[in-house]
Amino acid sequence: MTWPEASKASSEKGSTLVWPFGACEQHGPHLPLITDTFFAENILIKTLEGLPEEMPIWMLPSQSIGFSPEHEAFPGTLSLSANVLLSLVTDVGKQIASMGFDRLIFFNAHGGQIGLLQAVARQLRIQCPSLAVLPCFVWSGVKGLDSLLSEKEVEEGLHAALAETSLMLHMSKDLVRSDCSKTINNISQQELISPPKGWSLEGAAPCAWLTEDVSSSGIIGDASGSNSQLGESLEKVIVNHWKSLFISLLESDWPPVKP
Repeated sequence: MTWPEASKASSEKGSTLVWPFGACEQHGPHLPLITDTFFAENILIKTLEGLPEEMPIWMLPSQSIGFSPEHEAFPGTLSLSANVLLSLVTDVGKQIASMGFDRLIFFNAHGGQIGLLQAVARQLRIQCPSLAVLPCFVWSGVKGLDSLLSEKEVEEGLHAALAETSLMLHMSKDLVRSDCSKTINNISQQELISPPKGWSLEGAAPCAWLTEDVSSSGIIGDASGSNSQLGESLEKVIVNHWKSLFISLLESDWPPVKP
């Protein structure tokens, strides 16, 4: 966009910006550091391509370095502090609100910053009452994932495992290190170091874990059965899920107008 085009966009009823959030962090010996950013950008592009052209929704440049302290023991990982990311998002959000946009969606593909983005979204909503802020996680709430992935993999395949590896094999096979297949199989046969009974890595009673607590390879889950056919199915259900939610939002009057 040029600035006059951005000005016109901001004045449209229901004008919505989507901000992809990724990370620069280790994803095992077989996936690149940009994995989360790649998914946030490319899933969003495919989602937006499926929407009616007249809908007032646009994509912001990606935030490709995020909050990744759990992976800092692995070279290549870059992480912003929580305070820096909170400040960055707040500053950008305030500018977007002052331009007149109605909605800002955080389209996040890194699980380690879900809570942080939820917190800053609520804070931003208080500071900018006219701006609806929707902090989304790409993998969250997607119907059909449990039919494609085993229960164990849904619960434990949190990072560089079956889902992410299969999705990358489908979306950009050249980014998956093919010479690591034997290593992946050997790693995946090892049991993850689990937290005490009743506690979990995520869920109702989560631990503030670091990757090296549970995995020496950086893989959390089982990547051994990864394949592009599964990746294609995962892409389809994820894109359809977000397309449906975006249409629902864009056809609504959210946020409610205060008297």
